Order: sequence, then C-alpha cells, then structure tokens
Amino acid sequence: MKNYLRLLAVPLLALSFLVTTKAEVETFVIDSVHSSVGFTIRHLVSKVPGNFTQFTGTINVDRDDLEQSSVEATIELASVSTRSEKRDNHLKSADFFDVANNTTATFRSDSWKKKGEDTYDVTGALTLHGTTKEVTLHVTLLGFGPGRPGSTVSGWEATTVIKKSDFGISGPPILGKVLGDEVTLHIIIEAIAES
Repeated sequence: MKNYLRLLAVPLLALSFLVTTKAEVETFVIDSVHSSVGFTIRHLVSKVPGNFTQFTGTINVDRDDLEQSSVEATIELASVSTRSEKRDNHLKSADFFDVANNTTATFRSDSWKKKGEDTYDVTGALTLHGTTKEVTLHVTLLGFGPGRPGSTVSGWEATTVIKKSDFGISGPPILGKVLGDEVTLHIIIEAIAES
C-alpha cells in the first residue's frame, strides 16, 4: 500500500505543478525602426496623413492570458511629420501641440478585453496637450516569432479615433471649417523581448 501511495504521489505532484505554474510575463520593447505611429485628419473634403518618427514603449505580455497584459508608450510630439515643414512647424506651435510646453504624449493601458481571435480592446489613459482622457485602442495581435539570436519579436496593429477638441486642441478659428475634429490613429508595432 505504501509503495502504491508513493507511485501515486509522483504524477499528482507533477499535475499540481502544471496547474499552478503560470507563464512568465515577457517584456517586449518597441522597435521604432520597424514600427509606425500614423494619423489622418480631414482637410476640406479629403484627408491629410502624418506620423510621428520618435516614440518608445514596452508591452508586458502574458501569452497564456493576454487580458493580463499591459502597455506603456511615449510619443515625442516634436517628431511630427506631414511632409511639409511649414505645416509641421505650425503643428508644433501653440495653435496645436504647443511642444514648448507639452513635449510628449503618453498612453498607459488599464485593461485588455478579448473581442475575437487575436483581437483586443485595450483601454487606457492618453495624455496629450496637458489633458488625460480614456481611450480604447482596437488591437490585433499579428504574431510572435524568433528575432535576432536570443530574442523574440511580437507584432501588433492598433487603430482608434480621438477628437482633438477633447484634448483642448482646436487650432486657429480660420481653420475651423477646414480641419476636422476627429483624428484617426493607425499604429503598427514590432517589439522585441530578449531571452
């Protein structure tokens, strides 16, 4: 009987270990060289695109339960680029981003909710132009794979629509009927975790 109990204890201990062991959270650092933070805004009857060329961030990933993941990111507002130096300088001015007093925009997630296969609503605090608002990013996990030796890469895509007026950005009155209020953000991220 004692031998039987000893034999039974081994698989039970192994099963207990498997049940209680949780996947390690991996920290992925955004690779800005292989990522983009873009936006579009209505101009008259069309849309004008732009992007930010300098940004950083980390994604803490629990692959067993992505709803337990988190993300933090910072965008350097002075890196705005719309392929027009005059327009970029205007966007940096007090009429819009006011980069002399507001150098960055930041996002920090509070929750991840699974919406479908590899899709999540990631809700968090976006701080822009001295104002913080709750924003939901519609995120798609593009996958995980091997990177350079000793690393793993992850791919993500996110979209959302914000109103610039919610963040106290209106622009000069003369542009009121020229520029739309809604700004569509389109973010593509490749991030790296070192093993």
